[in-house]
Amino acid sequence: MPGMDGLEATRRITADAASAAAVLVLTTFNREDYLFAALEAGASGFLLKNSSPEQLIEAVQVVARGDALLSPDVTRRVIEAVASRGTAPQPALPPEHPQTARPAQTAQPAPPAELATLTDREREVLELLAEGISNAEIAQRMWVGEATVKTHVSKVLMKLGLRDRVHAVVYAYEHGVVRPAS
Repeated sequence: MPGMDGLEATRRITADAASAAAVLVLTTFNREDYLFAALEAGASGFLLKNSSPEQLIEAVQVVARGDALLSPDVTRRVIEAVASRGTAPQPALPPEHPQTARPAQTAQPAPPAELATLTDREREVLELLAEGISNAEIAQRMWVGEATVKTHVSKVLMKLGLRDRVHAVVYAYEHGVVRPAS
């Protein structure tokens, strides 16, 4: 893109409070660091250019209705990366950088206070979101209507201060709400 890259364009688009625009990043960069940078910039979706036309259409529809989407090609790797690191990938530091050597973690940090504000049902919804399933699938598992699930998802996002479902998944793994399957 002439003048700026996609990440800067995403930052500018999502920073405009008057805009309800959602950004779907379509890229050839199949890298975790680029994915996390795009999410931090405000993207609601991340899709690789090798996706099928049907996947692209579905992704546009998902993001347009206010949900979030990650390319199936990167979802599992992202979950594993977040779970193993406990956080999003950080930029590489030069070997002489003082923060390069990190002490081994010996104890799990206490869960954030906002997790305690979730009801049992909201926590259950967060756990199901972390599985990457749709509202319709959550509704079936919980034996409730899809509108009820949407309400629970909205409350989870609001109480935890999260932007969308993708960030809820990352949050759930970062804070030990769920663990990756062995």
